[in-house]
Amino acid sequence: MRIFFIGTVEFSYKALQQLIATDANIVGVATKESSAFNSDFADLKPVCAAHNIACKQVNDINHPNNISFIKAANPDVIYCFGWSSLIKKELLDLAPLGVIGFHPAALPYNRGRHPIIWALALGLEQTASSFFFMDEGADTGDILSQETVPITLEDNAATLYEKITITALGQIVTFTRLLSEGRFKRIGQDKESGNTWRKRGKMDGQIDFRMSSMSIYNLVRALTRPYVGAHVATANGDVKVWQVKIAEENTRNIEPGKILAINDGHIKVKTADGAIWLTVHDFEALPKQGEYL
Repeated sequence: MRIFFIGTVEFSYKALQQLIATDANIVGVATKESSAFNSDFADLKPVCAAHNIACKQVNDINHPNNISFIKAANPDVIYCFGWSSLIKKELLDLAPLGVIGFHPAALPYNRGRHPIIWALALGLEQTASSFFFMDEGADTGDILSQETVPITLEDNAATLYEKITITALGQIVTFTRLLSEGRFKRIGQDKESGNTWRKRGKMDGQIDFRMSSMSIYNLVRALTRPYVGAHVATANGDVKVWQVKIAEENTRNIEPGKILAINDGHIKVKTADGAIWLTVHDFEALPKQGEYL
């Protein structure tokens, strides 16, 4: 089975390596030279060069020149894992088996943007790794493979990304074999069911100490590396916060945002329902106890 591969993030890189390691027939790769949009950008060109795979760096995957490049590879199927723009009909119809997409959520639920971040920020206890036949909608095509991925309270963006990746790599090996043997199944999505997560903006990453301690904890772990980080707005500009720890003691009669203690660079701040320690942050000069954030 001839596979054309499209991707530009760390997951794309690992998926491509997995396919190569299992002797899949990769007949071409489209990727990007760089990406200001993807914080987990990965360069696929070196691995292609190492394995003598034709590789083209593109901006618009739907441009006629790029369509011609993919068509010349004569793929039976196209894998599109880690690509942030929609694939248009001409490309969707190019390969006999279609285009297989990836979405780290339990489709038809949680379609849309930033699925790993939203899952953590909302405190979900599980998500999923879903591969589907792409159509002209966003994450609406028939499901090819879906596996549940549990989320623990200790998980953050990096650990959940890794959990999903490990699950997905196993799925890729299995469904690639099924596709090549013609033994795969398509499970239609009810397009009237589920929900779609919106694009996040800067304000979605701002810590407001009027939030509960758990909400702040979830926000910080959702946005920690490899993502952009949650932030506190100060008079001197935004300060990133990468890790926090919920304080156990009760702190009634104190306003949210008040700094309760400074200890070894850690900052304890009153929240709506308790207090939280900012344990890993980018404060160049520490604020003082009694001040407000």
